[in-house]
Amino acid sequence: MNDMTPVETTLKDWETDQEVRWCPGCGDYAILKAVQRTMPDLGADPANTVFISGIGCSSRFPYYMETYGFHTIHGRAPTVATGVKLANPDLDVWIVTGDGDGLSIGGNHTMHVLRRNLDCQILLFNNEIYGLTKGQYSPTSRSGTRSPSTPFGSVDRPISPCAFALGSGARFIARGIDVHKNLGNTFKEAHAHRGASFIEIFQNCIVYNEDVFEDFVNKKTAPETQVWAVHGEPLLFANGEKGLALDADTLELKVVKVIDRDWQGAGVMIHDQTNRSLAMLLVQMPFGEFPMALGTLYNDPAPTFDAAVMAQNAAASEGKDANLQALISQGQTWTVE
Repeated sequence: MNDMTPVETTLKDWETDQEVRWCPGCGDYAILKAVQRTMPDLGADPANTVFISGIGCSSRFPYYMETYGFHTIHGRAPTVATGVKLANPDLDVWIVTGDGDGLSIGGNHTMHVLRRNLDCQILLFNNEIYGLTKGQYSPTSRSGTRSPSTPFGSVDRPISPCAFALGSGARFIARGIDVHKNLGNTFKEAHAHRGASFIEIFQNCIVYNEDVFEDFVNKKTAPETQVWAVHGEPLLFANGEKGLALDADTLELKVVKVIDRDWQGAGVMIHDQTNRSLAMLLVQMPFGEFPMALGTLYNDPAPTFDAAVMAQNAAASEGKDANLQALISQGQTWTVE
């Protein structure tokens, strides 16, 4: 749990002896290293940490963390994670999934772990493709995506993982980029949140969907294409020359120019991460017309599922003798000679 006594570790304490096997250049390497580097900063204890994954490229993750781990079945990591957390609430539970694993076959399970608000961190690697099964289109693939399963281009409308999470009742929503230096800070904020923390990580699949995010991750154009949401600070981008304001007529966000650093005069909004409506506006901004919203977009804690279950069990057992034999023997019994 997030309030456990900190343990002093180093990066090496979180690395396993297993050969890390992803395609050369895969964004998963960067995410893995970011997590391993962050764990010592959290004061996390490998003996009380569990990484749980489903199926997909991202789901090899537990093999590479020197902790406890489960590589489970397709889409069911949240189900196993719920059982783990209820069996031992003191464990620090991390779920690793992908856009296919977590939003297609596992969409139902992701929805329920979010609405229940299980105390865990959910890392959803989004590369907008099925990588492990050789490049079929996924729930997040853009319209027009050509793949073995959509040779003429996908006609589906892609799902927004963060909008899905908000709609499912998630209380913590964040976005990050696999190779960005801020990813570790996002992990720290997610870990500090008590409840289900959902982080969408844009991850480059170098084989089947290379550079699909280049239009906003490119460092040269990033100031114009990224807006980093920081609680209590104005939503500025383009080196402070542009910002996001609320259109009073449409109640939608709009891009405004900032002259002489006067962002208040331009009507730029201050980010309030407890404002769910603002979070929904940020995650649904159409890229191209707007920059990509990154960082912690929503953070408004609520009672957790595991704490409620533990409290209910404690109340139900109060004043009762924990005698298993007496429980088994009560009622109608008989002896077989």
